[in-house]
Amino acid sequence: MTERGRLDMAGTDMDPEVARSLFEEGATLVLLGVPEGTELGLDYKTWTLGPRFRGVKMIPPGLHFLHYCSTNSNEACGEICPKTGLFLSLKPREVLVAHWNQREDDLEFTRDPEEAERMRANLRELDGYLGPYPYDTLRKWVSLTDRLSQEVAIALQPLSGRVCAFSDVIPELKLTHTKDREEQNLPRNDRECRSMKEGLDRLPRMKLREGTELRFSNIPEQAYPPGSTPAQITQYSMDWSYALNCVLESHYKEQPLNILGELQFAFVCFLIGNVYEAFEHWKSLLALLCRSEEAMKERKDLYLGLIAVLYHQLGEIPPDFFVDIVSQNNFLTSTLQDFFQFASSPGVDSTLRKRAEKFKVHLTKKFRWDFDADLDECAPVVVELPEAVTVD
Repeated sequence: MTERGRLDMAGTDMDPEVARSLFEEGATLVLLGVPEGTELGLDYKTWTLGPRFRGVKMIPPGLHFLHYCSTNSNEACGEICPKTGLFLSLKPREVLVAHWNQREDDLEFTRDPEEAERMRANLRELDGYLGPYPYDTLRKWVSLTDRLSQEVAIALQPLSGRVCAFSDVIPELKLTHTKDREEQNLPRNDRECRSMKEGLDRLPRMKLREGTELRFSNIPEQAYPPGSTPAQITQYSMDWSYALNCVLESHYKEQPLNILGELQFAFVCFLIGNVYEAFEHWKSLLALLCRSEEAMKERKDLYLGLIAVLYHQLGEIPPDFFVDIVSQNNFLTSTLQDFFQFASSPGVDSTLRKRAEKFKVHLTKKFRWDFDADLDECAPVVVELPEAVTVD
């Protein structure tokens, strides 16, 4: 999803004075020993590393997403390993040093302040080995993370600090010997398998390795309060505001708009980090927000922010991608149809109502979706717009 290139330490077309200022004031990542051919990226840009690479310079202060896929040298075909990423919050003029651990195929960040100071003192000598931050993609990165704070990112990423494209799983039970399986009343592995079900039962039950799971907000499975009457259950199932308020109360009581940061965190982990679990959470969180009618009336700022967040997110997904994943079972079109319907109901702030209408027209023109049609179980409905229709 990210823009790609080869990082070979070539010079930039940037004005020399601007480059000098950014070199002096920007942060620096010194990444030592990263194998040639590794795919490494920072925020919205990905490079294939050359032999001279030692890090990235001129990084603007703030939150960034460092991600990389090493090349498995043990494979004759040079197979690319799964992507790993981590969020970093960098200060002006900060120097962060990491060494490549060949055994783990991962970066290890040093905790030695003296080494960081040595690197800072030698930045001029290192300059020719440092690639410049990709300022041509900075605007895109900021638009995708403007609601995501350092605090929210740290709270959501795994305790291990690594966001991994593939889950790190281990068996729930250590069943080394046949007698271990018998003690757990599980089928023995030394006998012929007589059915598909028996074969599946023999497979070990897996769980995420502790500390590697993304720590997303828990969305209530039950959308209504305990003890609700059938009529109340019906109402809460149509308007998910109760469930949304539960999430806000549990996770974002002091700063409700931080839920938009979580929406951006999930999207970045999916779009750039290739984490499918994050995509599933993005869908769940988006549905929760879009189908909460009463909350829309009470939380104008949250929903004005949601429109801005979605505008940039949907603008970064290739249009044909919707057909394959995003529009499965009409998820996006049906979810946004509910959102636009609720946004036009009485009691919704007029500014929010007008902003939602403009967003609806924009999406209709960009993706040819008809949000006023009755959606069925087929692909998104396409509407042909008259040539005279334009969107500001």
